[in-house]
Amino acid sequence: MPGLTRSTETVRGCTVSLLRGGSGPPLLFLHGAGGGGAELPFMARLAERFDLIAPEHPGFGGSDEPDWFDNIHDVAYFYLDFLKHLDLSGVHLAGLSLGGWIAMEIAVRSTARLASLTLACPAGIHVPGLATGDPFAWSPEEICRHGFHDQALAAAAIAELPEAVEADDTWLKNRSSFARLAWEPRMHDPHLPKWLHRIDVPTRIVWGADDTILSAGHAEAIAAMIPGAGVTVVPDTGHFLHIERADALVSAIDAHTRDS
Repeated sequence: MPGLTRSTETVRGCTVSLLRGGSGPPLLFLHGAGGGGAELPFMARLAERFDLIAPEHPGFGGSDEPDWFDNIHDVAYFYLDFLKHLDLSGVHLAGLSLGGWIAMEIAVRSTARLASLTLACPAGIHVPGLATGDPFAWSPEEICRHGFHDQALAAAAIAELPEAVEADDTWLKNRSSFARLAWEPRMHDPHLPKWLHRIDVPTRIVWGADDTILSAGHAEAIAAMIPGAGVTVVPDTGHFLHIERADALVSAIDAHTRDS
């Protein structure tokens, strides 16, 4: 499988760490609240068909925390500048959870450089009556248990946590940046639903049927707000579908982008 190369790019005075590799049309993948930086199996599979670009968001991991980093909108505008900086067009944009929220915020502002949008269990939208968890109230172990449908996978992930994870500098940095973006209102932008109709590229929403962080009912609700959006619900899968069912996520992205 193609390997990914770690590098940095500096945009708007913010240096971000990223993984990049593969060949083909560009695919920008935006990570969730737990952070990026790790080369996961699903990335290698995407790099077989795409020029995969997987940055760590401003404020997360090995990326800077710039002075202008105040809210989710700042991150969306940063990524528009990031795409311009790399001179990319025809970009397939995909995001997971927090990254899916950022992807929607990007797309309502401009789709000029985008070819398609794939949203994997995105945060960002509040739907009255649909269950949502509160990761801010959970320990790292509880986040793992809620993130997976298969509790054997949850146990394995818990076993891999550093002994003092809540004192780990990267964990604290990611947690602080996630709170800055999603603390209040909790994990959503109340203004975003007003503008989702502006998304005019083919959109596919992928969700784990057994997600206990953001219930799968959000998929149809979001699809109803984005013209022509389709939905794929993956059975026996939780919120961390990029790990639990990497095959299903990669297949959904592959099929969607081939049709776009």
